[in-house]
Amino acid sequence: MGCANATTSGGNQPRGRLAAAESIPILRSARLSASSHMTPLYQARDRIEAQILHDLLDSHLIPTAILGDYLSGAAGELPLDIFPTLWVVQDDDLPRARELLATFLENPDPEGGPAWVCPGCGETVEPGFDLCWNCGRRRD
Repeated sequence: MGCANATTSGGNQPRGRLAAAESIPILRSARLSASSHMTPLYQARDRIEAQILHDLLDSHLIPTAILGDYLSGAAGELPLDIFPTLWVVQDDDLPRARELLATFLENPDPEGGPAWVCPGCGETVEPGFDLCWNCGRRRD
């Protein structure tokens, strides 16, 4: 599978690999027809990044699958290029998935910024949270 290296917004360290637009047939399942295809979207640098991207796309109702998640356990027996790859299940979701991936790669640390003060109880809440830890109120 042909892949191009992707980098962080600073361009200094490899983050993962963007997958080529190849698609392969998948096995029939309860949710997919026999003619469905999955398309590789991104080869992550590790299992954690793959899961974060999977969860991000899932929150936007884009079904994905992570393949090759446990190949690192066979290190030494397989080539060095064994990273988990995120696949988009439905081809119709691919353009939106690519947009979300690009946004993620441009801003990998969304928790940056100042802490905020809860308008309900006055507690200081870390910037990565949208709900107050003390009273549960949503950030305005």
